[in-house]
Amino acid sequence: MSLRRLVLLRHGQTDYNVAGRMQGHIDSMLTETGVAQAAAVAPEIARIAPDRLISSDLRRAVDTADVVGAACGLPVKFDSRLRETHLGEWQGRTVPEIEEGWPGAIAAWRSDPAWRPPGGESRIDVVRRAQPVVDELDEEYASAPDATVVLVAHGGLIGGLVSGLLALPTSSWPAIGGIGNCHWAVLARRADHPRWRLAGYNVGTS
Repeated sequence: MSLRRLVLLRHGQTDYNVAGRMQGHIDSMLTETGVAQAAAVAPEIARIAPDRLISSDLRRAVDTADVVGAACGLPVKFDSRLRETHLGEWQGRTVPEIEEGWPGAIAAWRSDPAWRPPGGESRIDVVRRAQPVVDELDEEYASAPDATVVLVAHGGLIGGLVSGLLALPTSSWPAIGGIGNCHWAVLARRADHPRWRLAGYNVGTS
């Protein structure tokens, strides 16, 4: 086992974040604030000295990862499996709009990782598609020196993937809170034990 540390970084602020609209797979754009957040976090990630940088292929993550990659001197690999939860008919809507159209559904979605928005994915679905990215990295670095990999992704995916990699029971997943724009989570493990441990969550520069 040589993959010793994972850093899961959320993208910068987007126009949809400002408007309070659910993004899912919609290709929203970073705001000026989001670009500034990426510029501020990039030196912090560079200090971690990652060996690899992999990003969701959605534009908000790509643009964040490009800034981080330049600071780290690393190319960015893009992987669609790191996309945010597909929210189906909820994409582009605000929470009040969703509550009006689907009364009580937001609360059900937030409390049950198996619950799917209409036409969308559950949190369990998201982890099922994203976790193989980490499994493949484990195989790739099996005979290499201890490695650190940064994944640039999305809040919902990060919360779910942290829960899945920590092997938490799904009933506990809602206890893992949200993560701010350009904040990150860190998972690490010891050389003598393969289990991931949470070393930091919602870490940021401010």
